[in-house]
This record gives sequence, C-alpha cells and structure tokens, in this order.
Amino acid sequence: MDDEKLPLTYHLAELRTRIVRILLAWIVCALLAWNFSELIFSYLLEPAVAALGAGERTLQAIAPTEIFFTYLKCAALAGFVIALPVIFWQIWAFVAPGLYSSERNAIVPFVLVSTLLFAGGAIFGYTMVFPLMFNFFTGFDSEFVESAWTMREVFNLTTRLFLAFGIAFELPVLVFFLSITGIVDARTLLRGTPYAVLGVFVTAAILTPPDWVSQIFLAIPMIALYLLGVGVAFVFGGSKRKRADGEEVPS
Repeated sequence: MDDEKLPLTYHLAELRTRIVRILLAWIVCALLAWNFSELIFSYLLEPAVAALGAGERTLQAIAPTEIFFTYLKCAALAGFVIALPVIFWQIWAFVAPGLYSSERNAIVPFVLVSTLLFAGGAIFGYTMVFPLMFNFFTGFDSEFVESAWTMREVFNLTTRLFLAFGIAFELPVLVFFLSITGIVDARTLLRGTPYAVLGVFVTAAILTPPDWVSQIFLAIPMIALYLLGVGVAFVFGGSKRKRADGEEVPS
C-alpha cells in the first residue's frame, strides 16, 4: 500500500463526492418510483389494512395534502431501496483506501451481501412482524372505541420499522468490518456478547413501537446476526489481518 498520508481536506472532498453520488442515485430512483407510488403504498401497508379488516375499514386522510405527501415519501423510500447497491458501492469506495489491497477487492461481495441483508431484514419485518404488530394494536378495539388510522401515521410507523429491520440485518457486515480493520478482534467481540445482547434489546426498544411483539422479533434476529458476524470475523478477520511487515494503511 501507499505510505503517503493524505490530508484531511482530501478525505472531506472524497466524502462530499460520495455523498453527492448517493443523493443523485436516490433522487433518480425516487423519480422513477413516483409513477408506481400508489401501488407501492398499497403493497407496503397491506398488513395494516388487513388488520383493520379488508373491505370493512380503510385508512383515513384527514389533511388536504396528506395523500400527496405520503405518496411522495413512499416514492422516496422506494427510491432509497432501489438505490441501495449504489449506496453501498459508494460507502465501500470511500473506506477502501484505508484497507489492504486484498480487502479492497471485496467490493462486489460487500455490495451484494449488504443489499441482500437489508432486503432480507425488510422482508422479514414485513412478512413476520408487521401482521402481528398491527393485529396486536387492533386487538384493543371494543364496543366503545374502534381503530381508525390515518395513512400518514401508518406509513410513518411502517417506514420506521421497515428501515429498522433492514439496517439491523446489516449487523454481520458491521461486525466483520470492525474485525478486518483491526478496531476490535473477534475474540473480544465474542467476550462482549452479553453487553451486545443488552445493547440489542435497548436498540430494539428504541426503534420499535411500545409493544413487545416487534421488540422481540427485532432483538432475536439481531443477536443471531451478531453471533454470525463474530463467526465470520473468526474465519476471515483474525488471521487474514496479519499481513506483510511493510504493508501499511494510509491515513
């Protein structure tokens, strides 16, 4: 690797370039998704509508601009998901100069695995957790009160959980990255499992609504993924990080 230390201004300029490319990819994908925003919205909020009773009750719009801006946010969410490969590619391209040459070549596996993990987390939340959560909330209906949700509030809650599950499933990538960069070794990560479990449950409580269903369903996969990341770090992180004496990471 190159021993030359790059100035801070170079890193800031590089970061700005990567952020601009991410935003451009996001905007372009969001514009493409706008034409399908109503279809995407109906599919995304299907668990909520089903919990209300399909055909019996519908979501409400109580403000003149609510439908338009909710569809706009829906297109932005879809654009973000579609642009994920570009986003992960730019993230790796930014951190790659600080890695060893053999690690830089892992950009394609990184982008592929990161995208699949995010998609897997979002799909897991959508198919397994959302129906249980919305049914849990409608379970408090009675002869005195009946659920009548607005599309904005349901969309905001769904988006929050959608992103929470997607980001949470990136945990193995984060653990692996911490290991290969030498920030924390795999054995230390394994010894810190009890603290990681505590942190996972605290994070799940913050990211999810105040119901135990979504908290448990987010926390348990995160713990399993953390251990998976530690296992991968043991296989690829420790010994792989021992390089030739002359190879240094530039600042």
